[in-house]
This record gives sequence, structure tokens and C-alpha cells, in this order.
Amino acid sequence: MNDELMDAARAAKGHAHAPFSYFPVGCALEAEDGEIVTGCNVESASYGLTMCAERVAIFKGVSEGKTRFVRAAITTDSAALTPPCGACRQLLWEFAPEAEVILFNAKGQSKTYTVRELIPDAFDADSLVS
Repeated sequence: MNDELMDAARAAKGHAHAPFSYFPVGCALEAEDGEIVTGCNVESASYGLTMCAERVAIFKGVSEGKTRFVRAAITTDSAALTPPCGACRQLLWEFAPEAEVILFNAKGQSKTYTVRELIPDAFDADSLVS
């Protein structure tokens, strides 16, 4: 599996700070302009302050002026493919609603979803209109 986006996610996973879970995660997002933005999970001793790789990548991208993403690659060392948590799915919906999401692991397994498959009937700004 050689793809620039997946390679970037692998590299990001190498920067993960996971001293409590020992579960490093890397994420790479491809912006509409083709630029790749990465993120890794960052854990805190106060678990509630921990941030997932997907959200780190989204926030980093937004801070750099990228607000739409077309592809995401997420990787772990787990034997099972690891989909994004609910909070990450929500933010993917808001910043990458049409994106494909590639999950892959160190064993060479992969599966591709759309964001819409990961969060059907999502809550978004349209839900706030009465």
C-alpha cells in the first residue's frame, strides 16, 4: 500500500504521544487544493484532555486556512482496522462531508469508507435552523 496520503499518515503516527494507551494513531488529510495535512494522537494524564489524530489534523488544517478535505487516511498498529471515534466523525462531517476515509494497519489490511457511511444522518449547521 503505497500512496502519498497513507505514507503521510504512517509518518504522523510516528509522532504520536501515547504513553498511557500505547495506541499510536496517525491521520493525513488531503485538502481540496491537494495539500496534505497530518495529525497524531496526543494523550494527557488527564484523559479528557487527550486529542485524537483526526481532530489534530483537522484543527491543524483549519489553522493553516484549509477548511475542506477530500480524502483522509487513518492508521494504527492494531490488528483490527480502527475507525474514527464519534467526535472525529462529527468533525469529518463538517470539514470533509464528501471525503473518502481509508483505514489501514501495519498488517497491510485496509478498508475505505465515505464520511457519509461513517456518520449517516449527521448533525450539522442545517440542524440548527428552526
